[in-house]
Amino acid sequence: MDIDVLGALAVRENGISITPTAPKPRQVLALLALHADQVVPVSALIEELWGGLPPRSARTTLQTYVLQLRALIATALEDTDGSSRARTAKDVLVTLPGGYLLSSGGGTSDVREFDRLSGMGYRAMDAGDFPGAARLLREALALWSGPAFADVQGGVQLDMETRRLEETRLCALDQRIEADLRLGRHRELLAELTVLASRYRTHENLHGQFMLALHRSGRRGEALDVYQRLRATLVRDLGLEPSGALRRLQRSILMAGPEGAGVAAGAAAGVGVGAGVGAGVGVGAGEAVAGGVRVERLVRA
Repeated sequence: MDIDVLGALAVRENGISITPTAPKPRQVLALLALHADQVVPVSALIEELWGGLPPRSARTTLQTYVLQLRALIATALEDTDGSSRARTAKDVLVTLPGGYLLSSGGGTSDVREFDRLSGMGYRAMDAGDFPGAARLLREALALWSGPAFADVQGGVQLDMETRRLEETRLCALDQRIEADLRLGRHRELLAELTVLASRYRTHENLHGQFMLALHRSGRRGEALDVYQRLRATLVRDLGLEPSGALRRLQRSILMAGPEGAGVAAGAAAGVGVGAGVGAGVGVGAGEAVAGGVRVERLVRA
């Protein structure tokens, strides 16, 4: 079975789609597919479908949706000559005490592959292998074709999982940008960071990286403008001042003076922030949390 949820939902058995078009069976399959090879409790499925007000017939209706999914699976399991494979629909979508399990049969899952690649990328970062980290995290992020479950009308459970997955994406994105900054790719990052800073208006990590990329590109004034816009947004929307680490980054850029040729060429010598700078830059309430900017290391890179 091949499972894709990082974008539109697509579940294939024997190369044939088993994704229903009806909204509620689609929700059931989405939750089962995300937790493939794990038991999903009946209570979680009922909460996903009806929230805190399930009908009296909730369990019976859920069983009907499961039967509809099994019918799609059975069709996909048939050989081209019409004979059935050894694996049956009940072997794929299994009823177990307390819930249901979707058996992937050792197939692919974009979420699992994302977790594998991003985990390898984080370990490469910790080991100082920035080219390897950038490559692995870029491959992980390439698995995303849009928001998770983009074409599924989610309930409580799927909405929560969508937010969780988006947070993991932002963490990987943050670390990939950090790796690229360490490799001197600040100019290549400017277009991407322009979009990200606009999309995540109170995300301090991304704004700090944007400031650094601008400064290293010889655009000190614009880097300071980014800080002022972020500060105005934080104060207006959340009643917060920027974090200490971001304020220190701003001061380091102010004290650096007009950019010389070295900075314009990508060198960041003389911009270093003191060793006491915290490893992480906080984000505003309501925004997904990404990994720390590690401003002091980035500036010195």
